[in-house]
Amino acid sequence: MDKSLKKYLDWITPEKEQKMLAFEQLLLETNQQINLISRKETEFVWTRHILHSISIAKVVQFKAGMLVADVGTGGGLPGIPLAILFPETQFVLIDSIGKKIRAVQNMCDTLGIKNVKAMNVRMEEVNQRFDFVVSRAVSSLPTMTAWLNRKIKKGRECELPNGLIYIKGGDFQNELDELGCNYRIWYVDECFEDPFFETKKIVWLDIAR
Repeated sequence: MDKSLKKYLDWITPEKEQKMLAFEQLLLETNQQINLISRKETEFVWTRHILHSISIAKVVQFKAGMLVADVGTGGGLPGIPLAILFPETQFVLIDSIGKKIRAVQNMCDTLGIKNVKAMNVRMEEVNQRFDFVVSRAVSSLPTMTAWLNRKIKKGRECELPNGLIYIKGGDFQNELDELGCNYRIWYVDECFEDPFFETKKIVWLDIAR
């Protein structure tokens, strides 16, 4: 498989590409001890987890000094790939499962990723406010937005106003209708060439308060 990211992100440096490959290998090694991703998907980790995560970088470029939370990070996804791409942005990776957060912190330490803080906590208990929250289909959109009530501060320093950026598959229009907020959708198969992405979407929600 061609793992060059340059064709997708023409601004990526060779150093970032190499660190992304190192993360893939470390994630696979760690997954042998701790179940961070499905064992059935280990042969597809580059496509279904790393490319899937960096699809967010196709719709927004996080700026230096921003604070971004990854809720339900699991194996550090999408937080670690995004932290590699945006080293001057601060990322808080949040998960309620302690062994996963310890694995995430160990991977960041091993890779020398300095702009990540891993927190073993439920999002409802977090007191910080963020510029953006990112996540990969941890829960329904109404449930997620309830967790994030007043935890995203208003502002606009990049392509999108501050808000929630969610990677989600299938049809979730009923969830968007229930929320009744401004939103925007991108189709991931327009970013990457793989059948896996045909039903995958990125949605931005205007829930900053």
